[in-house]
Amino acid sequence: MDYTGDSEWSPFCPLGAFFRQGYQETDLVDYNTRNIKANAAIHLRLDPKQDFDSPELIVSSSFGSGTTVYQGDNRFSLKNILFFQNRIELQKKDKYFIRAYATNEDAGDSYDPYFTALRLQESAKSNVAFRDDYRNYWTSIGKFSNRMVNELGYPKLIFDPGTGMFSFDSEAADAWFVEYADTMIAWHALAQAHANQKSNLPGVVSEPFYVPGTIRFQDEFDRIRSTKSGDAGGTLFFDKSALYHVHGQYQFEPGWFDKTIIGGNYRLYRPNSEGTIFVDTLVTEYDDQGTLVNSYYNEVSNEEFGIYGGVEKRLFDHLNLAATLRTDKNRNFNWLFTPALSAVYSPMADNFFRLSFSSAIRNPTLSDQYLRLNVGPALLVGNLMGFDSLITIESFQKALENPQAIDVNEFVYFNAPPIRPEKVKTFEIGYRTTILKKIYVDAGYYYNIYDDFIGYNLGLTVPVKNSQVSVNDLQVYRVSANSTNQVKTHGFNIGINYYLHSNYMFAGNYSWNRLLKTVKYDPIIPAFNTPEHKFNLSFSARDLALTQRFKMGYSVNYKWVESFLFEGSPQFTGQIPTYDMVDVQWNVRHTKWGTTLKIGASNLFGFTPLNESNPEGKSALARMFDNKNFQTYGGPRIGRLAYISFLYELDTK
Repeated sequence: MDYTGDSEWSPFCPLGAFFRQGYQETDLVDYNTRNIKANAAIHLRLDPKQDFDSPELIVSSSFGSGTTVYQGDNRFSLKNILFFQNRIELQKKDKYFIRAYATNEDAGDSYDPYFTALRLQESAKSNVAFRDDYRNYWTSIGKFSNRMVNELGYPKLIFDPGTGMFSFDSEAADAWFVEYADTMIAWHALAQAHANQKSNLPGVVSEPFYVPGTIRFQDEFDRIRSTKSGDAGGTLFFDKSALYHVHGQYQFEPGWFDKTIIGGNYRLYRPNSEGTIFVDTLVTEYDDQGTLVNSYYNEVSNEEFGIYGGVEKRLFDHLNLAATLRTDKNRNFNWLFTPALSAVYSPMADNFFRLSFSSAIRNPTLSDQYLRLNVGPALLVGNLMGFDSLITIESFQKALENPQAIDVNEFVYFNAPPIRPEKVKTFEIGYRTTILKKIYVDAGYYYNIYDDFIGYNLGLTVPVKNSQVSVNDLQVYRVSANSTNQVKTHGFNIGINYYLHSNYMFAGNYSWNRLLKTVKYDPIIPAFNTPEHKFNLSFSARDLALTQRFKMGYSVNYKWVESFLFEGSPQFTGQIPTYDMVDVQWNVRHTKWGTTLKIGASNLFGFTPLNESNPEGKSALARMFDNKNFQTYGGPRIGRLAYISFLYELDTK
């Protein structure tokens, strides 16, 4: 609440926090999903006499287009997106391959609906003008404050002559709010309705609130979402980025080793967002008279390549050893080496013990390096050059405890060094066996150690002059960064298949995964996003004879996933409730015609019966069948997906 002034009550008392009228996401996005995919490929055997061992030339092209809602760093409306990928490859089975492909994309008419809602508010009236109009209406002739104090008994400020200061009974004020909650809601609604109108403040340019469903709303909405982000208050993404990749590998059997593999790859990134996503912003050049002489977009590109080799050797007919070494170089980072070793020991038939050590690196993505995405409340930025003197969110909130006198001495500053590649070392031990030729068991335990774990820091900047701050110039950043502490994870999994008969199988698997952080507080958000416990149980049948030429199969699978913390962007971090689901599938095959009909559904019970559309007072049957679940925080509830397919196999023998 805002207690200011030196009278019995403040003109804003007890106005408290108030908010602008927002927009429903349904007013801003198209929830329908449309997807078109096409693929064409030519496979040419260069020496047909060798059959499958012949060298093969492959030329393929893929196309995709669609419209959907996507949740990543923010909620995005992807409209008329395009993807193209063209590939050429020469390969020989178990000997060599060399492939090259290019991927191109076009964001089409995609935009950020959350940022669009903020732009609509700003287009009607600035936040400052809205605040002033709201306050002026609240305090006009003491309209509400007078009534609260004089008629409804809101506690007054009490002057103490001894100290020359006012005191206030906060407990009585809290009780008053409970008693007059409905009154306050009604008064705030009146103040908001007034502030939503065109402003009467001198020098303020404004428009009334854009009401969804009206022509003026649609016109302004279309203008914002079709104007590039950063240009005149737009939110449209421009993205015509490209990726080029070449990868080759050769396998041979020299001398003492059973198998030797060498290979390498090269990748070139060419992002092109014209400043709407990355730092490829517009650059303008002027002459001495201030006349524009040139403008262009700052070009951003990156490249990386790697070389690897590996050997395998079998010893004493029971022990198989393997070793690999890979080295990688990204233009912006140093050389990195990642070795791996493994051993598989088989003391008797159908029993295998495995032990392995591996290492890997994860280069920072283009977003980690070059991102500059305005999502409204914050600026999401890459961190190739490092950030200095960011203020922690916690210390800024503490300094704001008294809004009338922000204590800048409470600010805690930190630096975010330039982003570095993430490195992980993995130790794994496992065992696989077959019991009585009917029970198959595979179990394993892993332990991961991450150095320079990639996540992000949250911080802000605000100008400070003469111990005063300008909150209107505050900017919140989400900065890609590395953890200064080791991050460790470990887990266990086991899978069992029991073959009741050659046609029937019962299967189950269980996994346990846990994130271990070496320090209690680490500002890096690890985004583990993995449930600690989950399991599957299934029963399936195949090749069941219906008639002489028809054979049938089916499967039923039950999945259970424990509740877990999903960490995404700041606004998309929260708990995913425990959920379970049942998947089913049935198929029938005609052995002579080579045709297969398949019908199935995932999350079979993920729908609401038509006669139970009202969520209030659902019957037990409705609750059973209303099994929609969340799998990402902030994402949609996922219901049943049913499908039917028909396959015809050409027999060329």
